[in-house]
Amino acid sequence: MSIIPEFPNFKGIELKDREFLHDALWRYKPQASEYTFTNLFIWRSHYGFEWSVYKDRLLVLCKEDGGGICGLEPVGPLPRREAALMFLEWIREQSGQRSAGIERAERDLVAELVGAEGVVCEPARDHFDYVYLREDLVRLAGNRYRSKRNRINQLLRSCRISYSHLQERHIPECLELQDKWCMEKRCDEDMDLLGEWVAVKEILVNFHDLKVYGGVLEVAGRVGAFTIGELLNPDTAVVHIEKADPEIPGLYPAINRQFCEKQWQNVTYINREQDLGIPGLREAKLSYCPNHFIEKYSIRLI
Repeated sequence: MSIIPEFPNFKGIELKDREFLHDALWRYKPQASEYTFTNLFIWRSHYGFEWSVYKDRLLVLCKEDGGGICGLEPVGPLPRREAALMFLEWIREQSGQRSAGIERAERDLVAELVGAEGVVCEPARDHFDYVYLREDLVRLAGNRYRSKRNRINQLLRSCRISYSHLQERHIPECLELQDKWCMEKRCDEDMDLLGEWVAVKEILVNFHDLKVYGGVLEVAGRVGAFTIGELLNPDTAVVHIEKADPEIPGLYPAINRQFCEKQWQNVTYINREQDLGIPGLREAKLSYCPNHFIEKYSIRLI
C-alpha cells in the first residue's frame, strides 16, 4: 500500500503508488503527456520526480539541469490558483534561485493565474505535444501522406512482416532491439538518450504492472519495431515509446499506423508527445500533420 506524503514532505515515485497517482491524474483528465503515472514512473530517475499532496491536490517536484528543482502544475480540484502560487513561492525558497518555477504547465493553469502579481508565464515550444486525429494516422490519405504510404509499401514488398499486440514473450527481443538502437545512436555519449534508455527498460520490464498497451512488428519472425502507449483521457491515447530497427526503412510509419488501427479504435486523438527541440524529431512529427498542439508553459515569479 502506498504511503501518502503530506506537503511539504515529498517521496520518490514507486510502483506501489500507481493506484493512488493514476486515479488522481485520471480524474484531472489531462491533455499534456506528462500527466500519467507511467510517464512519471519511467522517467523518475532522469527527472528526479517526487510527489506530495497539498489540500487534495497532487504536487510533483522535478530536478533541473545543474541541480536545481522545479515543479509540475498542481493536479486536483479547481480552482488551483492558491495552490500554484504557494508552490511557486515554496520552490523559489527551497531552490534559492529566482528562475525556479513550474514547468510544462497546461494553458488552463495559465488562465487561472492571469492578473496574479509577479507571475510570468512563457510558452515552452520544445515541450508542446503533437496531437493527431487517429483517423488520419490510420488512413494516411491524400498527398500530404504520400511519402508515408510509399515507405510502408516498399517495406511490404521487401520484407515479410506481421503485427501483434505486445506480450511478455516479446519483451526480451524488444530490449535487444533497444540495445541495437542505442548502439547506432551512441546513447552512451548523450545523457538524454541514456535517460530514454532507462525509461524504455522501465516500461518494458514493468509492462504488466503499468497496465499499458503495446504493439510489435515482427520481420522474418523477429521483433523489428515496438510501441507502447495508454489512454491519456477518454478521448486521447498517448504514445510513450516507439522504436524500430534503424537498418530497415519504413518500420516507423508501419508500426505507428498499425498501433493506431488495431489498439485505439475508440479514441479520437493520438498524442505523440513533444519534440524536445530536436530538429530531426520536430521534422518527423510535423510530417504527420498534427491536428493541434497541447501548449505548455514555464511559470515563474519575478
